[in-house]
Amino acid sequence: MHDAAALLIRHQVMPQYQEDYEVWLKETAAACRHFPGNMGVAIIRPHGPAAPYSVLLRFDSHEHLTGWIESPIRQQLVERARPWLQSVEEGEIETGLEYWFTPSRLAPLRARPFKQFLVTLSAIYPLSLLIPWALRPLQEHITLLRMPWLFGLLVVVVLVFAMVYLIMPRYTRLVARWLFQ
Repeated sequence: MHDAAALLIRHQVMPQYQEDYEVWLKETAAACRHFPGNMGVAIIRPHGPAAPYSVLLRFDSHEHLTGWIESPIRQQLVERARPWLQSVEEGEIETGLEYWFTPSRLAPLRARPFKQFLVTLSAIYPLSLLIPWALRPLQEHITLLRMPWLFGLLVVVVLVFAMVYLIMPRYTRLVARWLFQ
């Protein structure tokens, strides 16, 4: 047991791919369990919307863990899941006991508030100009949308949808290095 090794993986999954990821996770765990030297797969599912999946893969030796990491089946599985992930963090732990007593090097990164403000502002401002302009023809054709409060609600719904599902996941990845330093 002194040569046991483990790989801790944390995946932040985009909400729209949660079901695909769950199927992938079961397939990956099954493939890993059949790999030489595997001592178990532990999966901790997210306890909140911002929490990542944590997957701990344990092997009886560093050699077997390396064999899994470099295996073609794992490479194919990782490539298949990559488009569903907002972030991936991996860390290798050398011994079974060391894992429980070593502080995590994979602690979640926190962006400083002024950087969050700048990134959010730089995304929302252009959208706040573009979305009302783009929806104006719709307002002209639908009488109900001529009521300012209803048109304003439509603009906000489209803006928030765009921010949450389209803009921020990609934009945050694009500026991640600056955002989290």
